Amino acid sequence: MKMSILRQKLKPWMLPISMVAGILFHDFMGRIEFIAPYLIFIMLFITFCRVKPSEFRITRLSWGLLSVQILGAIAVYFCLLPFSPDLAQGTFICVFCPTATAAPVITGMLGGSVPRLATFSIISNLTVAILAPIFFTLMGTDAQIGFIDSLTTISIKVMPLIILPLILALILLKVAPKVHHAVADHQAISFYIWAVSLFIVVGRAVSFIMDEPAGAVPEMILLAILSGAVCCAQFWIGRKIGRRCGDKIAGAQGLGQKNTVLAIWMALTYLNPVSSVAPAAYVAWQNTINSAQLYFKARRDAKSAG
Repeated sequence: MKMSILRQKLKPWMLPISMVAGILFHDFMGRIEFIAPYLIFIMLFITFCRVKPSEFRITRLSWGLLSVQILGAIAVYFCLLPFSPDLAQGTFICVFCPTATAAPVITGMLGGSVPRLATFSIISNLTVAILAPIFFTLMGTDAQIGFIDSLTTISIKVMPLIILPLILALILLKVAPKVHHAVADHQAISFYIWAVSLFIVVGRAVSFIMDEPAGAVPEMILLAILSGAVCCAQFWIGRKIGRRCGDKIAGAQGLGQKNTVLAIWMALTYLNPVSSVAPAAYVAWQNTINSAQLYFKARRDAKSAG
């Protein structure tokens, strides 16, 4: 079997394999978890190289998806806050989290517009870079840290992680356009980096969950259920918005497929760590949907070819 055919057959299973491996080898994550932010940086850089400045257009689709991402996150947070801050934070991060860096890859495989979604990915990530320090500071769990100090600390850690890859991509386009073009032509690499990142953050989240007392299990189950509900809702709403704007696939993936690696990292770092259960569960929900979509797309293509 040719290597390209083997990769094509394995691709729909890469993310489930990463999740299972993260669960099985969670005890070893403490040794390698420090590389997670670097992998996120590389994934964003590769994605940002996909969009040339001339292709960067904010459309009705971008505004529609962004409004749900921000306003929807705020809405679910305040709806759940009276019941539990942990439930509110966990569900919030599942909606607020930006579009996955691998979303353009999946969108292309499903037949959607890659440049359109890559453009929204930039907008989505930059919005999170700007608003995350503010939101996380307002949700802050440590009252001993002042608002300005907390805002500054989070900004220093979050904003460079998301904004610097964009700056580097733009510089590379000007200084070495051939290299920039080569990176843009190898978007599939971000998919495999994402798989490695998923392995790390899922393992870290599982380690945290294993250390939690038995009394926290009901809350964690509820977080996983809420995560599934907002995952399905975002794919559905994104598809509806996308259909009105001429690209239902880009709409669904732009809103539903989240950068869960970044979400889990942010939840563990800046929110109540138990809230990371929600984005960890979101990994399973969204990749179940993506795997199903890729499977049925392959079946349709096979029938068409036959």
